[in-house]
Amino acid sequence: MRTITYRIGRIALAAGAALALTLSIGAQSRSQKPTQDDRERSSYTPVNEEPFEEVRKRDIAEKPRIMAAHMKLLESRYDLSRRVAPDATMTRGKPIPVGPTARLKGGLTWEQLGKMTPEEIREKDVFPYLPLPHMNHPVGGMVFPQMQIKQMPRLERFDLDFDLPEHFLPEFPPAMFLTTRPDLGDVSKGQIVTIDNFYELFNGILNPKQLDGLRLLVTQFPQQQFNATEDRKTDKPEGMLGVTCFDCHVNGHTSAATHLVGDIRPQEHRRRIDTPTLRGVNIQRLFGSQRALRTVEDFTEFEQRAAYFDGDIVQAIKKGLNILERGHQVHNMAEVQELLDFPPAPKLDLFGRLDPARATQAELRGEDLFFNKAKCAPCHTPPYYTDSLMHDLKVERFYKPRMEGGMMMTAQGPIKTFPLRGIKESPPYFHDGRLLTLEDTVEFFNIVLQTGLTQQEKADLVAFLRTL
Repeated sequence: MRTITYRIGRIALAAGAALALTLSIGAQSRSQKPTQDDRERSSYTPVNEEPFEEVRKRDIAEKPRIMAAHMKLLESRYDLSRRVAPDATMTRGKPIPVGPTARLKGGLTWEQLGKMTPEEIREKDVFPYLPLPHMNHPVGGMVFPQMQIKQMPRLERFDLDFDLPEHFLPEFPPAMFLTTRPDLGDVSKGQIVTIDNFYELFNGILNPKQLDGLRLLVTQFPQQQFNATEDRKTDKPEGMLGVTCFDCHVNGHTSAATHLVGDIRPQEHRRRIDTPTLRGVNIQRLFGSQRALRTVEDFTEFEQRAAYFDGDIVQAIKKGLNILERGHQVHNMAEVQELLDFPPAPKLDLFGRLDPARATQAELRGEDLFFNKAKCAPCHTPPYYTDSLMHDLKVERFYKPRMEGGMMMTAQGPIKTFPLRGIKESPPYFHDGRLLTLEDTVEFFNIVLQTGLTQQEKADLVAFLRTL
């Protein structure tokens, strides 16, 4: 009895201490605006008690300066002009962007850069693919492309605009394929799947449990910047309800909406994350670019509980955390995601290799490079071109640590091997979207893996990647 009383007393003391800490943090935030040092010392997001109109007015006034500074950084790194392939398109006809787009320093050519050692590249500070910061890295949050906002205005933020031009993004809306009904082709019929049309589109195609899961995937739930609190970043009332899973993963694919990973602190060490496609999650064993979540159910639950609110449970409760029931809601949502298929690849055989009767000579040469000299296959194994593992490329070998765009450029650790099936439909590339085109991706890995590809070999490798 004495032991039980002692334990209860300890629990009460711990709860009291936690409450006192929370009240202390809240009192401090109300009495003074947190400094940068405060934010660096704390894992918690400062509580903002300023009136909405004051914050909105200040954000709108600062937006031109913030966006101009970010675009200056972006344009110093890339040629953002529109160049597209005349003979290669995504499923619904959008031309594929062509690169490389990265601007080289010091008058170097790609061939010269590819022959340099990591030490030389680092010392001369000529690595062209540095980590990509968020549009406003100290603030972060979900930001959606303008092409999407035009059709879904509730996703507009008054403080920021998306940065990458539309020609570097997936087509919108993307096609949607199901493993259970490949005979139907694009089951979205060219529409954005929403709460208004999901039943009409999928009744008779999905079973009742899957329809319920799809309903939840297109239902708005509160999120850090999109909710009803005074520290939201949405102006119009219809944006206060939140976002849906299929806002970022449009039609089970992606619109290239961007965010910051939720599980890294302090803020400047957080990483920009490009929304990955959900196509083919049924063959994957890791979810999330770097968190290595083990199941689709874990990923679905994590997104709602943590990623939506930057991993801050205090903010989640304040803004309207939606706790999904694991055995029913999460399960149904995951089951629908498991049905999302890759787009057709008519030049591949049953084993994911090129059919020589259908492939061009350039594509066949590219396939040979992929499995040999270019060193792609050890991680990207057919038929889906992933090994379902994580790898650390140690890209920090090529640049000196520095603060740029509000982000600390340091080692970034292991990232998952993304499937390459359907890769031509998912620009930009890498976990943070720093590689705008397939050509940029080939140049990046030619440098990082030190493969010494020639210009013709790079072109052939791109030709092969487009067939996947």
